[in-house]
Amino acid sequence: MKRLLAYLLFAGATLPGMSCIDNDLPYPTVEVAINNVQGEGFTLAGIDATTRTVTLALDEATDIQNVHIEEVTYSVTPHNTNIDRQIFLDNIRPSREVTGTFDLRTPLYVTLTLYKDYDWQIVASQTIPLSFQVEGQIGAPEFDLDNRIATAYVAKDADRSRVTISELKLGPASTETVTTTYSPTMEELSTMDYSSPDAADPTLGTPHFVDVTCHGRTERWVLYILPTDKTVSTEACDAWSGVVWLRGSGIAGQEMGFRYRVGTEGEWSEVPDVEINGGTFSAAFTAEPLTTYQFKSYCGSDESDPTTVTTEGVQQLPNNGMEEWSKPGKPWLLYLSDEAGQPISPFWATGNNGSTTISDKDNVTTPDETTVRPGSTGTKSAKLASTNVLGIKLAAGNIFTGEFATTIGTNGIVNFGRPFTLRPTALRVWMKYDCGKISSVGASQPAGENLQKGDPDNGSIYIALGTWTKEKYGMGKDGAGMTNGQPFGSDDCPVSIDTRDVKTFFNPKAEDVIGYGERIFKESVGEWTQITIPIEYVATDRKPTHIIVVCSASRWGDYFTGSAQSVMWVDDFELLYTPLK
Repeated sequence: MKRLLAYLLFAGATLPGMSCIDNDLPYPTVEVAINNVQGEGFTLAGIDATTRTVTLALDEATDIQNVHIEEVTYSVTPHNTNIDRQIFLDNIRPSREVTGTFDLRTPLYVTLTLYKDYDWQIVASQTIPLSFQVEGQIGAPEFDLDNRIATAYVAKDADRSRVTISELKLGPASTETVTTTYSPTMEELSTMDYSSPDAADPTLGTPHFVDVTCHGRTERWVLYILPTDKTVSTEACDAWSGVVWLRGSGIAGQEMGFRYRVGTEGEWSEVPDVEINGGTFSAAFTAEPLTTYQFKSYCGSDESDPTTVTTEGVQQLPNNGMEEWSKPGKPWLLYLSDEAGQPISPFWATGNNGSTTISDKDNVTTPDETTVRPGSTGTKSAKLASTNVLGIKLAAGNIFTGEFATTIGTNGIVNFGRPFTLRPTALRVWMKYDCGKISSVGASQPAGENLQKGDPDNGSIYIALGTWTKEKYGMGKDGAGMTNGQPFGSDDCPVSIDTRDVKTFFNPKAEDVIGYGERIFKESVGEWTQITIPIEYVATDRKPTHIIVVCSASRWGDYFTGSAQSVMWVDDFELLYTPLK
C-alpha cells in the first residue's frame, strides 16, 4: 500500500477524501522498451533500441502469416527517480494486444505508454534456402523472388528437350508437421522440353510452371533452363593476409577446381580441399603474407584466364602481452606515459578513469605480476576485477581497444575502436576466470534477459572489425556531444558507448560490422587456458577501417549488472590470419 500511495502521489493523482492540489512537479523520465518476445517457431534475432524494432528470426517451417507470440516483456530505465522499477513496469499500457497469432508479412506496431508514448514494431525475417539443380548445369542457379522465376544454365550445345532435374526446392523443407508439395513433380518436370521455341533464337527457352503448396497456400513458379557460352569462370578471388578465398563456376558433373602458382611464371599446382556444389566450387587457399599469386579455374579441359592477386601483410595488436602500464594519476593506464603524464602510443583503454573518480582504490583493471600464464615471456597479465564503486554502482573489470572519453555524473563515456584494415580469421588469447554471483542489477535489462541477484555472472571476450565512423556511431545521449554538439567519438576511436543510453551499446549485427567473434563464460575457468575465437565475416570482399576487442569480467557491465566477485585475467593476445581447419 505504501508503494502504491507513493506512486499515485508522484504521478499527480488524488485519493478519495483528499482535496485536489496543484502538482507542478515534472513527471519522472522513464524510457520504456520491449525486452523480450517468446513464442512458437522463432527465435529473438535482435532488439534495436535506436529504431525501436524487435526482429524475430522465423524457422524455415514457420508460417509467416500465422506467427504465434506467447509472451512480450518490457524493460524500463527510470531517470532522476528512486521509485521501484516494478511500479513502472506494472503501469505500462500497450496500445494493442501483442500476444496471439499474427501475420508478420508486415510489421506489428504497438505504442507503449508511460508518461510518454514509445512507438515500437515487431518484424519477422525468414530464410528459406532454395535450390534448382539440373544435369550438366553451369554455375549457380538464379532466383527472382519477386516474380518467382528460377533459372538454370547449361552448355549452349546441350540437349534441352529433356533435362534431368536433380534437385528442386522452392519452399520450406517438409517436416513431420509441415509438407511442401510440387505439381508437376520433379520427375514430371524432367520429361518436359525446355529448348527454344524459336529456331532462329537458340538463347530463348520454353518456360514451365510448377505449383508449390505449403501451409494451405499455393505459389506458382516459373522454371527456365537456358544456354550459356560460359563453361568455366572465376567468380571471386579475394586475397587477405594468410588466405585467398576462391569461388568458381563450371559444368555440374565434370571435374573442376582451381590451379595456382606463386608469382606470374612457373608451373601450376592444384589448390587442395575444393568444395563442389553442383555447378559451383570454392576453396580457402592458405597463403603467405605479402606474396603474389596467380589463380585460374578449370572444368574438364577448359580453363579460365589467370587472376593475379597479392596478399596483405600481418599485424598484431600493440601491447598484446599486457606488459606496458603507467599510473601518472589515480587510474592505472594500459599504456606508457611520459614524464608529463601524456600517453605514449595508446591502444588499449579501461574503465579505470571512471571508477577512480573519487578514489584510486577503485581501479577495476590492474597489472598483475603474481598471476602470469605458464610459459609466458612477459611478467604481467591484465587483471579485470568487477567492483561496486563506493558501494553504489557496479563497475565491470574490463579492457578494450579505444579510449576513455569522459564521465558524466556516475556514468562513463568510452570510445571503442582503433584503425585497422587487415582481416584476421581468429583471435587467440590466454585467460582464466572467477565467476561470481550477480550482486547488482541495474535499472534496465539487456534484451532478452531477466537477470536477478544470485544468477551467475558472465564474462565475455569479443572481437569485431568494421567500417564505423564517428559521425554515425560517435554521438552521446540524444545525439549530444561533449561540447558544441561535437561527437564523443574520434576518427581513431569512432564508436561511443554512453552508459546513460542503451541505444549506443555495441551491436554486433549493425550494418557496418564486417566480422565478429565472441566467447561467453558462464562459469569459472580455474586454470590458464588458451582459447581461439573464430571471426565470422559477412563478406570476403569488404575491408575494415577499425578493430574492436573487448574483454569484461561482467558481460552486462554497461547495464551496471554483475558480480563484485567476478575476476578475469587475460594475457598474450594473438591475431590469426590463416583459415581455421
